[in-house]
Amino acid sequence: MTSISAPGTSISAPGDVRRGERGKAACRGIFARSFPGERAQVRRVRAAIAPLLDGYPFADDAVLIVSELAANAAVHSRSAAAGGQFTARAEIYAGEYVWIGVEDQGGPWTQNGHDDGRPHGLDLVAALAGAGNWGIDGDAEHGRTVWARLNWPRC
Repeated sequence: MTSISAPGTSISAPGDVRRGERGKAACRGIFARSFPGERAQVRRVRAAIAPLLDGYPFADDAVLIVSELAANAAVHSRSAAAGGQFTARAEIYAGEYVWIGVEDQGGPWTQNGHDDGRPHGLDLVAALAGAGNWGIDGDAEHGRTVWARLNWPRC
């Protein structure tokens, strides 16, 4: 699902996978922190979010996704400009899902085609999150949030 929303507005449907139905499960943890828009900050994002995901069955996938989203913000958006920043977020609803996202400062994204036959960037996010469980909100002018939702596996 890809949706676009302007600042101060939100486009969502009941039960939207972006955040789900908040009343359904108790929130185990919320993380939100801004980082300088530098490539070296990606490892700091991973180190900061990993402890929050302790015990989540797909913690490695979630850390890989937030790492990729942070790298994209630090390389492909205005967040990479001098003084720029990006914000990494995570919400864990034990037994239900984990929602992760990175908000950048907008700017044009250059779409580079890859002809080496292997997945890159958002291809990895799409593969790990699954169809309909990731998206991009916002725009080049006001900034974007790229997010993914990983459902908690059922027994």
